Parts: sequence; structure tokens; C-alpha cells
Amino acid sequence: RMLADKFNTLQMGMVASERVFAIIDRNDRIPDTGTINTRFKGNIAFKQVWFAYNDKDWVLRDVNFELQAGQTLAIVGATGAGKSSVINILNRFYDIQQGSIEIDGKDIRQYELSALRNNIGLVLQDVFLFSGTVYENITLRNPDITMQQVVNAAKLMGAHEFIEKLPNGYYYNVMERGATLSMGQRQLISFIRALVFDPHILILDEATSSIDTETEQMVQYAMEKLVQNRTSIIIAHRLSTIQHAHKIIVLDKGQIAETGNHESLLAVNGLYKKLYDTQFAALAE
Repeated sequence: RMLADKFNTLQMGMVASERVFAIIDRNDRIPDTGTINTRFKGNIAFKQVWFAYNDKDWVLRDVNFELQAGQTLAIVGATGAGKSSVINILNRFYDIQQGSIEIDGKDIRQYELSALRNNIGLVLQDVFLFSGTVYENITLRNPDITMQQVVNAAKLMGAHEFIEKLPNGYYYNVMERGATLSMGQRQLISFIRALVFDPHILILDEATSSIDTETEQMVQYAMEKLVQNRTSIIIAHRLSTIQHAHKIIVLDKGQIAETGNHESLLAVNGLYKKLYDTQFAALAE
């Protein structure tokens, strides 16, 4: 019986290893032929963008929008509408099949890949924290970032007080994936991290997990500070957080169904209004 159990474990390990080696053996690389290496102003334009992960099933279809430097764009839509794909193609984790994506009037493929990604700050809803101090998780061990910069950023985010209350403050040891911190605290640390690197373009994939009211107010305050004076794209899951966005795009099955600001989209009485009413009806319950 013990031998049979060992054999089953070995079989499962072999299946898992096949998947791992299949990933390792893949030769999917984004061509890095761009030559431009400059700081961005932050103007973004999607022009007739079509994108599919497998070259068959279109995830984004004829997407067109422009965002001026310093403006905030919120993207909303149901699960699977294509919101996260906008993040992936703007960072060139994948290349589009048709159309063009431009930053400051130049196709993003003309930029060096490292320059493109260094100019774009990315805050994901699943915040990744590694084993180390709060300070190391914020600076990513970049020696050019000082403690004073970190403290100043934390104060601006309204997070300095909560960090100071941790044992050893900024030198508090965080467990792998931030297991000893709450979801809201992990979000705040990721915001501080983005701020100290000072990107001209910020992409924020808002967390879907529920947090307590007090922490949510801190996170909302930090979000507002973070997007100030920088081009920002927010993948929004809670419509209450994006009411002051300059522009809101509603995606439906990979296409832009509606565009406008919060007030104009509510007045249209369309898909955005339906999503808004559904969310607030759920909150009322």
C-alpha cells in the first residue's frame, strides 16, 4: 500500500514536471528592436487595436481611445470583457495583431522594451510581497532610493502611521506574499512602492477583495494621491472609486460599449448605469 502511494505521488510529479518543462521550452519572446530611451510625457493613444492571445479568438476588437498626459482613465466591464488585456498589451507583455498603441505620438514598439516598462508603474490587484522588511519591499532593494524618500512617500499616501505601529516599523519583516499583513496594508505598501519609483504612467488594477471601511478610506485616499499629476489607467472593480476619473471606458466582450465621465454615463442609462445600480443594490443589502 505504501509503495502504491509512492507510485501515485511519483506519477503526479511527472505530470507536473512535464508542464513545467513545456513552459521552460517555450520560445515566446517579445521583439526588442526599439531604440528610443526617454522619459515619457504620458500621452497614450490606442488606434484600431485588435488583440488575441491565440491568434483566433479576439479579446479586444477595434479599441480606440486617447488619454492626455496627467489624465485618469477608468476601464470597467464584466469579468472577461478584456480589461486586463489592456494592461498586458500596453506593457508589451504581448504584442497586438492589428492597429497601433502610441505613447507621446510614437508606436510603443519604437521604444526599448526596458525603457517602456521602466516608465510605466504597474500596481496589480494581487500584491506581490517577498520575504524581507517593509523597506526592502518598497524599494525592491534599489540602493538609489533612500529611507527619507520612502518615509515621505508613505506620509503622502497616509500610510506612515500604520507602518510605524508595526514592530520595528519600516524594518518589520514581512512573510512571503505578505501573509502577516492585511489586504489593505499590502495595497498601501504597493502604492508607496509605485510612488517612490515615480513613473509618468501608472496602471492600477484595483483589488476586488473586500476590506474594512477604515482601511478602504485609507486606500481610496492613497489612490487619489498616487494618480495626481500622472497619466493613470485604473482597471476598476468598485465604481465608487472612479467617479472623479476624467474618462471612463465600458468594455463589453472586447469592444468599447460606452465612453464618458461618471455623470454622462449615468445619464445615458446604458451598461455603465446597469453595473452601477447592480453594485449599489448589492451594497444596500
